[in-house]
Amino acid sequence: MKKKIILAALLFFVVTCLFAQKNKPAPKLGKNKVAEVIAAMTLEEKIHLVMGLGQACWTNPPTGEKTVLLEGEAGRTWAIPRLGITATVETDGPAGLRIVPHPQGLNFTRYCTAFPTATALACTWNPELVEQVGKAMGNEVLEYGSDVLLAPAINIQRNPLCGRNFEYYSEDPYLIGKMASGMVRGIQSNGVSTSLKHFAANNIETNRGAINAVVSQRALREIYLRGFEMVVKEAQPWTVMSSYNKLNGFYTSENYGLITSVLRDDWKFKGMVMSDWAGGKDAVAQMKAGNDLLMPGDYQYDELLRAVKNKTIDIKVIDRNLVRILTFIAKTPRFKNHVYSNKPDLTAHAQISQAAASEGMVLLKNNNDALPFNHIRRIALFGKTSYRYIPGGTGSGEVNYEKATTIKESFDKNGFEVSKPLADIYTHFIDSVIQTSKDKNDKFLVDFHPELALDKERIAAQVKDADIAIITIGRNAGEGYDRPVSDFSLTATEKQLIKQVTAAFHAANKKVIVVLNIGGVVATADWRDAPDAILLAWQAGQEGANAIVDILKGKVNPSGKLSMSFPMQYSDVPSAKSFPGEPIDTPINALYKEGIYVGYRYYQTFKVPTAYEFGYGISYTQFKYANLHLNTSTFQNEIIAKVTVKNTGKIAGKEVVQLYLHAPGIEIEKPVEELKGFAKTRLLQPGESQEITFTLNPRSLASFWTSSSSWVAEKGKYEIRIGSSSKDIRSTADFELPKTIAVEKVSPVLYPNIALKELSKVPN
Repeated sequence: MKKKIILAALLFFVVTCLFAQKNKPAPKLGKNKVAEVIAAMTLEEKIHLVMGLGQACWTNPPTGEKTVLLEGEAGRTWAIPRLGITATVETDGPAGLRIVPHPQGLNFTRYCTAFPTATALACTWNPELVEQVGKAMGNEVLEYGSDVLLAPAINIQRNPLCGRNFEYYSEDPYLIGKMASGMVRGIQSNGVSTSLKHFAANNIETNRGAINAVVSQRALREIYLRGFEMVVKEAQPWTVMSSYNKLNGFYTSENYGLITSVLRDDWKFKGMVMSDWAGGKDAVAQMKAGNDLLMPGDYQYDELLRAVKNKTIDIKVIDRNLVRILTFIAKTPRFKNHVYSNKPDLTAHAQISQAAASEGMVLLKNNNDALPFNHIRRIALFGKTSYRYIPGGTGSGEVNYEKATTIKESFDKNGFEVSKPLADIYTHFIDSVIQTSKDKNDKFLVDFHPELALDKERIAAQVKDADIAIITIGRNAGEGYDRPVSDFSLTATEKQLIKQVTAAFHAANKKVIVVLNIGGVVATADWRDAPDAILLAWQAGQEGANAIVDILKGKVNPSGKLSMSFPMQYSDVPSAKSFPGEPIDTPINALYKEGIYVGYRYYQTFKVPTAYEFGYGISYTQFKYANLHLNTSTFQNEIIAKVTVKNTGKIAGKEVVQLYLHAPGIEIEKPVEELKGFAKTRLLQPGESQEITFTLNPRSLASFWTSSSSWVAEKGKYEIRIGSSSKDIRSTADFELPKTIAVEKVSPVLYPNIALKELSKVPN
């Protein structure tokens, strides 16, 4: 009897425990440990959570639920309400939030600010200003209900024909790292995420989903990965996006050496990695590599479910990736129940956009003080782009802004008189281009249409009634394709327009200004002698035209500097013969034979003339450099360099002070010089001075030594070069490194899968 009572009691206890376990509340993200939440998931839920839900037109297979939370979103993640897991929304892009302005069911618009493109921002050489742009951009992300802005894009401008160069910052990794760190800090200060992209070596758009970038380990570490490394360490982006291309034989999203060994082990990145949209081929390999989230997702479900069940992948790998996904989700505004207003301060953001546009424009030429305007009222405004301003590029870099003022409209607003007969000619031309097109909704139609050819008589007719001639040349490009070689040069019509306008106006002793409203580098050497001044205005966002007029009339003193080199001709580009890859029509392999000699590193080391060098840009005033001083002549742990800059001209202005380092280059080959520091002065009044301080650490001196997979600073004599550009060096000072320093050892990964014979200044 006693035994029966004990057995009954035990049975009651077991049943009670099972009942309690069954009715125990499910763990919730944010209230319970992430590991507990993952343990409570079904296998199917785990698979869904490592994938996005597809793009807006797709549906969620189990429920048929439409995926749209924010119309115009690029994608979103899966929600599991029973575990407190909310969805997150990912939106483009690098020049501002891209969403639909007139969504169904809303009685108000959701316009976003079109900010200057990354190239224009880089030419400000002002990380603090770019951080302010990021704050404004991130505020729109927050208040319109997104969680992630898929930006910034920081790939190297390896070749001027890359279609996405307008989204990228520079040819120099140090400049990229500093500028993009400012952008990431600014955006994420709003409590929303960035997605640093495209990781890595996404320098070609042609056949981008299959092309294999073959790059040496040294070139990767020093050029193509360095900017990413700086941003990860200095700004801690919440997410990183892997790229479409292969790198040394493996898709980047499937590359364990890149995503885990380099990004996580070497750089200590703690965030989440997502794929580019439909990037990569093998979902199992992506999971194993540490590419946590597959975007836009939706189609890898069966593959991953089957792989787990047949043991092709260990569920622990999925769980590891889920930890990073859930940690990310828990930080997002949607998870924190942010009540978005749909009312960001677009007026204030437009002002920030215009300020950045003004600082990013580069004055390339200004003979005989053609600028700023002096007693100018009547303007002959040539070029279709004067009447159809190009604020940004195409693809994921587009922004649905309310209005981009044209250059003509900005002149009108500022009280100038633009030739009406000429304006009528161009307006009629633009209207006819649109009306005769089969796609009248193509907002880029005029951008890509050939320039209007004007005869001499029409040009001559403008001289009498105008004080000056302005010619705007436009270019556009975008995601998914590269520019043809022909696009690098101005067309015969464009060059003829410059030639004939210049001849007619110079004959009357009147000046001619060329404005370049472009997203990437173009040829200038074969026409630049004709006009009196050239303003490189870039694609500077919706307020770019207003910034142009402010500079032309002298309200703003230009202070932009080139973040890339302008070659004399396309054939001078070190990658010209190998771009986009082999075979030329549908490239499979892109051999980065130039190695570390990208941009100015190549032009200066091999003494190849440029039209305008890296770091170049002139002002309406002049600056004098003096009193360069080093804190020591023997490097121990750091070198501190100080220099004084004085405005010796008659107009207030800002100067970009650049520090280049010339290294010994005895045991390891080095470029002639490399950018290792820069600073932009405050607005200096005439006669005012400012002391600039630079600090160099051991990593500043180091090169990547492939043989030891280490960053090493070679002993010997170093020269600090302080200048206004990479060529315009104003002051130098030497210091000695008494012994070679092994600064940091890193993972020995990412070997090229094809033998490379790299460019070298040392004879073989």
